Amino acid sequence: MRRSPLRRSPRSPHRIPLLARLRVRRKLMLLVLLPVTGLLAFTAFSSVTQWREARTLREFHTGTDVSLAATEVTDAVGRERLAAVKARLRPGPGTLAERTEAERITGRVLEGAAARAASWSGSDVAGDLDTLGRQLHSLRVQTSTGSLAAPDIAEQYGNVEDTLLDDVTALESGRPTRASGRAADAHIALLRAIEAAEREQAEVAALLAGPAGRPTGAGRWPALETAQLDAFRENTSAELRTQLYVIQFQDPGRAVRHVRDLLATARPESADWPSYEHWLADSGARIDSLRGIQGRAARELDITAGHDRSDAETRAVRDLTTSLAVLALVTFLALALSRSITRPLGQVSAGARALSYGDLSYDIRYAGRDELGDVADTFRELRVTTERLAAEIRAMNTAIDHNRLEHRADEASFEGTWSQLLGGMNGTMASFAAAHGRREKAEQELAGIFNLSLDLLCVSGLDGYFKRVNPAFEHTLGYPRETILTTPYIEFVHEEDRDTTREALARLASGAEVAEFENRYLRADGTECWLQWSARPVPEEGLIYATARDVTESRRTAREQAALRRVATLVAHGAPPPEVFAKVAQEVGDLLDTTAAVLRQESDGSQMVLGTILGIPTELEQSTREARRKAGRELVDEITRTRRAAHVGHAVGAPIVVDDRLWGFVLAASPLDTLPAGTESRLADFTELVATAIANADSRDQLTASRARVVAASDASRRRIERDLHDGVQQRLVALQLDLRLAESLVTDPSSELAEQLAHVGKGLDDAFQDLLQVARGIHPAILSKGGLGPALRSLARRAALPVELDLQLPAARLPEQLEVAAYYVTSESLTNTAKHAHARVVSVGAGIRDGVLELTIRDDGVGGAEPGRGSGLIGLIDRVEAIGGKLAVSSPPGEGTILDVRLPLGGPSPDL
Repeated sequence: MRRSPLRRSPRSPHRIPLLARLRVRRKLMLLVLLPVTGLLAFTAFSSVTQWREARTLREFHTGTDVSLAATEVTDAVGRERLAAVKARLRPGPGTLAERTEAERITGRVLEGAAARAASWSGSDVAGDLDTLGRQLHSLRVQTSTGSLAAPDIAEQYGNVEDTLLDDVTALESGRPTRASGRAADAHIALLRAIEAAEREQAEVAALLAGPAGRPTGAGRWPALETAQLDAFRENTSAELRTQLYVIQFQDPGRAVRHVRDLLATARPESADWPSYEHWLADSGARIDSLRGIQGRAARELDITAGHDRSDAETRAVRDLTTSLAVLALVTFLALALSRSITRPLGQVSAGARALSYGDLSYDIRYAGRDELGDVADTFRELRVTTERLAAEIRAMNTAIDHNRLEHRADEASFEGTWSQLLGGMNGTMASFAAAHGRREKAEQELAGIFNLSLDLLCVSGLDGYFKRVNPAFEHTLGYPRETILTTPYIEFVHEEDRDTTREALARLASGAEVAEFENRYLRADGTECWLQWSARPVPEEGLIYATARDVTESRRTAREQAALRRVATLVAHGAPPPEVFAKVAQEVGDLLDTTAAVLRQESDGSQMVLGTILGIPTELEQSTREARRKAGRELVDEITRTRRAAHVGHAVGAPIVVDDRLWGFVLAASPLDTLPAGTESRLADFTELVATAIANADSRDQLTASRARVVAASDASRRRIERDLHDGVQQRLVALQLDLRLAESLVTDPSSELAEQLAHVGKGLDDAFQDLLQVARGIHPAILSKGGLGPALRSLARRAALPVELDLQLPAARLPEQLEVAAYYVTSESLTNTAKHAHARVVSVGAGIRDGVLELTIRDDGVGGAEPGRGSGLIGLIDRVEAIGGKLAVSSPPGEGTILDVRLPLGGPSPDL
């Protein structure tokens, strides 16, 4: 219940002073309003003035920033101008590339300056930069076409730089303070001095590169540069003046002055002139030094403008602070002088302060008839209410301490804001209870995720022990939880990975995180598994939170894919089948750490070993040979019966199936240890991947052998036809010639018609015999069978239609027949093609044996242009050479003759395969 307000005492019969009759609000208004109003007006006027000055300095500082960006554009344009002049004077790949690079840099700098100028609210600098960009583009087009001479190029670029310098001058013309104005004058003067030096550099370079090589006449730029440098010295700091003095008397500066003196001389000695390159180097070094000073001058300008701006803003803040302080002081003095207010107000203020501190024992004794009396009554009621409220808060705290989150305060016994406050406390208690429930639920869900995760989750200590692990640890490693938690975790790591694991733990102990760290752990059954870790330390708690993923299978798959790629690469490179099969066996042995073999199923049910790998000591191989053979026979029988991978003791095997037929087998065996379960599945997966490569290698081997057999059969047919012609038709023609000669001898009148007819028939028989002889030689030359390749090539050279130069370095022993036949027919066909199409004057033929290969080279000086793909006889020659394992290369540039390089291995494919 609200207490009734205290009754006021009767009015005093004494005369009440005028000020005592007024309410407190009116007293304060009279005491404070007039001085405060004046002070506020003064503060507002001062703030506006300071704000305007600060805004002017901010605008100047911003304009300075934009001008510095434009200055970078002037530097870039100056470098581009020099590169363009050099490319015009001395065109070449280097100067053209330098010009292109300078144009690219200028474009990038111009874009950056335009971006800065976009924020400038003063003159249209962005529009000027855009116009300059278009001018530069037009000038570059004219420069690249060569339509401008070097002086014109320099002049055009100079116009662009003049425009940029005018923009810089306009941006820095604000000069809000004397220091900023001097820094801006120095910066602009140095920019114009550098522009004059650059123009002088381009002009003298053009003169030095002229036809005479020696310039005449003096330039106008040194005087302009000197005037600008003098202006720079007047406005810059002593440090920059010293640096400028040093630059002028360094070697590049002296060299430039020497050239200027020569230009001013009427007839200088020709030997005193520098070279074009020396002038560019000296003047460029001097200009770079001036640019360095310009950069420092720009920084001084920026620092000066920023300092002035900061001073103005500081003054504005200081003046405003001072005004506010004075305002506060005036207000305090006005209130202090009002003694009719301070006495009763002191008691009320003390009571309010005590109440704000929580001191409920203080009692306000004042009982006046003014507003302060009402305030005193109100504070007394407030103290009672506050005591009750504190009791409710204490009860709420006690409930929280005892976890009685269902407790609620009695807000119905209070009114207004106090009721709302207690209602808010009850809401807070309800929210806290709900949050506590959600936290318990979240902990339960986290525990569920921790236990159900397939990845390995753990909390370990810096002392080297696991503190908590999830069930995935037990499933992956095979150890019970107690063993994992009571054993130092380094004991589970493979010995070869313990050093790297200790290094990772040291990094974690130092506070660094570790991600994607891999090591090997030993399972309870002795096998290895690869774990990939990501860990984060909490040093203040001495704990490490880590998660691991079992990557054993992914690493194993990567190894199998790498092995498959190596086998496929070997097949693609055309390796011999024995090498391919041996490689397959090696890869299987490396993947499974076993011996391995590749077998082919023959049509009679037997198996042929195509490739093996042992990988074990000789003694162990000999002692386990019979056991491995027995296991291999059992595997082959089992795989043949089921056509599926099988596991027999220490050995596993998988079928090689090609086109739904059993092509062969891949077997692997461990001489000592029993292979773990699932090894046959791994072998089957890998075998399925390499089956196509194995079949392709075998098919290519059989195709090569088949081509060799076809060529051998063709050569045998040629020999048989040649022999039949020699022993049959040729002998009959010889007999007919003898009979005809006998008939001619019986004719008594040689001038008779019969004698003439017999002579005509005889000549026809001779021609037919010669034609048949040529046909027989073309089918298979007898000299090749009798004398070998050397005599046969010499016979071809003698019968050729154009001169043939021979360089034969052949052994005395006969070469393989198929190799001699191929070399003979390649040479014969080449000579025929040369005579028909090449229009050559001479042909050279070289042959010799090098490193077990017959190298045959046929070269002519004809018109060239021979291409195998156009249906020429070269295709047949290439097929014949490749059929016996050789290679034929054709080089025939138009107008440069033709070269045939033939390489025939002495141990090529056998036609009996």
